[in-house]
Amino acid sequence: MDSLLVSTLVVAIAEIGDKTQLLAMILATRFKKPVPIIFGILVATLANHALAATAGYWVADILSGQGFKWAIAVSFIAMAAWALIPDKADDEDGSSAGRYGVFVTTTIAFFLVEMGDKTQIATVALGAKFHSIFWVALGTTLGMMIANIPAVYLGEAATKVVPLKYVRIGAALIFLGLGVWAAVEAAGLFR
Repeated sequence: MDSLLVSTLVVAIAEIGDKTQLLAMILATRFKKPVPIIFGILVATLANHALAATAGYWVADILSGQGFKWAIAVSFIAMAAWALIPDKADDEDGSSAGRYGVFVTTTIAFFLVEMGDKTQIATVALGAKFHSIFWVALGTTLGMMIANIPAVYLGEAATKVVPLKYVRIGAALIFLGLGVWAAVEAAGLFR
């Protein structure tokens, strides 16, 4: 259950101000059809994060030594630094739905934009740390939905409630805490 809760919390906070959340706002503003956008985000995130959690799980199976434990710790600390860097929306993110409709456009755009994103990398690291595909993918998907559903409905107004600078600092502190936790476990301090 730790893997579900930690995965949900980490991604929900890390997603705020992320480029995929900005994409959700752009799509909502452009198409004004929240339900197909939300379902597109859900399908894209489930697929993307299931693959990412699976990659983390397999990597943990292959590389299970002390060095790998330290690599996981360092990756979380690197994620803390990355979380402090603001994302910007790309001009092409608001492209036309064309003949495929809002749902398919959202699903494809979200899946592609999430590739290599900090929340996807975090999902790989969480899959490796907790050695769980199902609970990590479910948790990270819940975290994405917690962050993105309000973005779809509230758009840019949501970013005025809590300044993104403070959200990024909170996300960085969570990643740093996970990194320290992983380092403590790698060092064997609490056995």
